[in-house]
Amino acid sequence: MNHYALFFDIDGTLVSFKTHEIPASAILALTQAKANGHRVYISTGRPVVIITNLGAIEHLIDGFITTNGAYCFVGNDAVCCNPIPKEAVNTIVDDAQKKGYSLIVIGKTDVAVLDSKGDVDRIFRQMLAVKNLDKAQPLNVVLEQDILQLTAFFPVEYEKELMERVPQCISGRWHPEFTDITANGADKGKGILAIAAHDNIDIAHTIAFGDGGNDTSMIRQAGIGIAMGNAIPELKEESDYITTSIDDDGILKALRHFGIV
Repeated sequence: MNHYALFFDIDGTLVSFKTHEIPASAILALTQAKANGHRVYISTGRPVVIITNLGAIEHLIDGFITTNGAYCFVGNDAVCCNPIPKEAVNTIVDDAQKKGYSLIVIGKTDVAVLDSKGDVDRIFRQMLAVKNLDKAQPLNVVLEQDILQLTAFFPVEYEKELMERVPQCISGRWHPEFTDITANGADKGKGILAIAAHDNIDIAHTIAFGDGGNDTSMIRQAGIGIAMGNAIPELKEESDYITTSIDDDGILKALRHFGIV
């Protein structure tokens, strides 16, 4: 029996947007997968400080791809760290302050929040139930650190215009109201490659689960790419298999389909 490395996005994949929890069927599936000798990794756009919703499976996790691949680690080993060039950071921060859109600035150890319009509070705290943003630090403190990701709250129509001004960066949108901006070369697919190299995993024996635009690179990169039933249409087109939604036992059904559990 081949042993697989399983990579899971969090929001909308492992954790329901409706309940903000991991369904019991997914907890059961991951527990059985681990018992069968497979590895479990998280692959998320969230920085470490706001990964607060995985308590039920924390003991099962072998490693993390965070901030869309900008920072990956296994145990105490940093597997990759790819910060945004300072020039690009300054361009985007200045743009947010001039135009007044909300921005989350994610440093190596701390986070700063610019939220003049209240979008971070409305979407992250209220809609996504994100915790720990109350621990945000002043912008000048965070800008002294390497910046791993900038989460910008503007419509998709403005995204192309801004990204043309920062060619050192890429963006990945998993929610219609904001996008995650990282350095070129930082995405979830490259995160899988970094973890695979570190843990001696054959890429052919990797399975990735996702639902949003920022999952596209890992769905393409993994040996098997699985889109959730609630995934965006573009991701479903890229996937090798489409399971049901997270609220309809999608993780368990897919792992059963591929003989993992």
